[in-house]
Amino acid sequence: MIQNTIKNDKIELTVLDFGAIIQKIIVKDKNGTPTNMVVGFDEPEDYLNNPMFLGACIGRYAGRISQGGFSLDGKTYPIHEKDGVHLHGGIAGFNTKTFEVTHVNHGTKPFIQLSYVSEHLEEGYPGNLNVTVTYTLDDDALIITHEASTDQKTVVNLTNHSYFKLDTTEEVNHYTLQLDCSKVLATHNNLIPTGELIEVSKTNYDFLERTPLANTRLDTPFVIDKRHEICASAYSEISGITLEVTTNQPAVVIYTPETTGSICFETQNYPDAPNHPNFPSSVLTPEDTYYNQSTFRFKV
Repeated sequence: MIQNTIKNDKIELTVLDFGAIIQKIIVKDKNGTPTNMVVGFDEPEDYLNNPMFLGACIGRYAGRISQGGFSLDGKTYPIHEKDGVHLHGGIAGFNTKTFEVTHVNHGTKPFIQLSYVSEHLEEGYPGNLNVTVTYTLDDDALIITHEASTDQKTVVNLTNHSYFKLDTTEEVNHYTLQLDCSKVLATHNNLIPTGELIEVSKTNYDFLERTPLANTRLDTPFVIDKRHEICASAYSEISGITLEVTTNQPAVVIYTPETTGSICFETQNYPDAPNHPNFPSSVLTPEDTYYNQSTFRFKV
């Protein structure tokens, strides 16, 4: 496994070629103590067994797809499913692939760029898909850019699955959260969207005003009100660190696992969009380029 580290005055970032995994994001808290902002393993080889997708690039389709597949131009493409759910690209998604490290720049705006070619019908998806992931440091922000092109019509939905820890405690109950998301996707018990959008005021997921997470457990697709503006802001009083998330994507799946004190912000298209005509399209054609850019800013 290849491990690359870049840094500036505010952030030190370590990325693996395996899964394009973010292993470490080191920033200083309010006391000047360097703190890793993500859950991860100390040894790169430990990521070979990573059922929680820690820090990984997720593809070809982040989130869940129902019905054991999808159709394009009248042709059905079966994909792996368990209990009616295809999750995070299948059995061997991008989180299990070794990317090529194409560029490492240590200049004034450091970046690491990785690429991977997902071959036609890998995990059941049509088309040869050329994927590029770029991690860029810009002052106190990490910018994650996913790009992809295909030689055949396909569906694409990429994200990063980092588990953010804003301090050294083992819980997130004391975090406060504010979202510029006035709707969520209604889901079945297996977290597959029903197709309905619900006002957060009618749910337990109203974070339009800054609110303590307390005992709220999230595994929830939020619809972003305004792209390119701050859609999510989490704060720890213990560290004094605020994480602000901005994206060009229409949704963010927020996940707070019970097994580790952390929070995920999976910026992406709607889950199961290939099977919901009323959702934003996830179809990529050879004439277009997939472009997903999200910024994670760490303010002290």
